[in-house]
Amino acid sequence: MSRTPVQSAAARRGRPSYDRDSLLEVAVVVFNERGYDGTSMEELARRLGLSKSSIYHHVSGKEELLDLAVSRALNALFAVLEEDQDPRTSATARLERVVHRSVEVLAAELPYVTLLLRIRGNSAAERRALERRREFDHRVAELMARATAERGVRGDIDPHLTARLLFGTVNSVIEWYRPDGDLPVSALATALTSVLFDGLHHET
Repeated sequence: MSRTPVQSAAARRGRPSYDRDSLLEVAVVVFNERGYDGTSMEELARRLGLSKSSIYHHVSGKEELLDLAVSRALNALFAVLEEDQDPRTSATARLERVVHRSVEVLAAELPYVTLLLRIRGNSAAERRALERRREFDHRVAELMARATAERGVRGDIDPHLTARLLFGTVNSVIEWYRPDGDLPVSALATALTSVLFDGLHHET
């Protein structure tokens, strides 16, 4: 496999040099290619062109790299929930915005969100991330319940189920969306939000 490091000028002169962020960028590529469990520190060192001791200068090991990577994705998603706290904004409008902005976050942080969605809970870092994912899902479901109560979305489906269906659709985008393709993320987010909410709006 080709090596994909982000290196400094010293690296381009033949001496690989990384800061923690650029090391993390390469680690996430390898985790997504090989799976977290299937990636050893030896493989990371080979892909980076570094010794393992050089990696340990920046992080304690691959679990810290995983923790940093999935935290980046989760922090971006939770930030979406904190946007537009104006009490005059309806829950329905906030819910639509959360879906729209989550698609934008997914595209902006695609490798990191992809890794987040593929973890299975086999390490402490994975279990922490899964717990935060459940918290995110719960907050979306609460927002969905408020939107239902104000009759902004249909009320004949359990809000937790609807929230899972919504974000199941959003999350499926990682399987096919390419940020460097012909579809701008703004168009993708608008189209996906429109299609989803056309089926959710309460019939008057």
